[in-house]
Amino acid sequence: MATSTPASKPTPERIFNTMVAFQETEALKAAIELDIFTAIADGASTTALLAAKTGASERGVRILCDFLTIREFLAKKGNAYSLTQESAIFLNRHSPACLATMINFLASPWSRKNFGALAAAVRKGATASEIGDHTKPHEDVWVNFARSMAPLTIPSAEFIAGLAGAAQGKPCKVLDIAAGHGMYGITMAKRNPNAQLVAVDWPAVLEVAKENAAKSGIADRYATKPGSAFETEFGEGYDYVLLTNILHHFDIPTCEKLMRRVHAALEPGGKAITLEFVPNEDRVTPPMAAAFNCTSVSSSVKEDTATSASASTALRTWGLSGSSLRSLSRQLVSR
Repeated sequence: MATSTPASKPTPERIFNTMVAFQETEALKAAIELDIFTAIADGASTTALLAAKTGASERGVRILCDFLTIREFLAKKGNAYSLTQESAIFLNRHSPACLATMINFLASPWSRKNFGALAAAVRKGATASEIGDHTKPHEDVWVNFARSMAPLTIPSAEFIAGLAGAAQGKPCKVLDIAAGHGMYGITMAKRNPNAQLVAVDWPAVLEVAKENAAKSGIADRYATKPGSAFETEFGEGYDYVLLTNILHHFDIPTCEKLMRRVHAALEPGGKAITLEFVPNEDRVTPPMAAAFNCTSVSSSVKEDTATSASASTALRTWGLSGSSLRSLSRQLVSR
């Protein structure tokens, strides 16, 4: 006769930890603001050294670093703190993969306010914020995004450059819609010295993109068209049009309007490349892509995030034949 093992007794630990999860966000934000991770990387491993380096009190530094150790952002041996491998790569400002600036957008007052009104958004089925129609400028939000979120693009920008065959160096004309920080198009231009770029976004946002283009040494091949992606004249003859993380801001009819403009701007045989969070049909897997729908409902007036099947159907409807999905953490890349 088969025997069964009693299930582990439920505890409220996960519920409690979720209720106070904002404390972890604020602790990480404080450590980034004080440059704790970079200071430790530079050799300031004790509270006395960290206090001197950061200008904070020894007691405050000790309490913060102990909390970060409990949460596994730091390690502690005796009275000395050290970086974990994860923190050394992603939170030390000397690292080329540092993501520290992203806290400025992801934990910004705008983002926090949106999630703070999530119950109201759920009742409504769309954001409760006055900033939910992303066809409007809202430049302060998107300038912050452009200055904060560029580090996240490194893997996906390289992936897109590879999809476009940038390493082959063929002359091409690229339109980057809602360019933001500009790093997707800039990466293509860095990999292909014969690529000419045109970026579209709100005027103040394009200033950030132009700064990044200049830092990357491609300013002479980087043109801009300030204004709305739904109204600005794109021109024509583009070999590639980039639409990176833009379609999730809009409902299907609005996306259709944009994609018909994209189709008209493409050279015959040209390709539109989109990058999006795309969940499976169950809308709960994979976790990161599926969870993004909750972010969307808190901040946008749009419809649900498209699943892989509905995204492919929509792209064909919008006139982009031969569409295909390429997985990059289940993000959508179509052509």
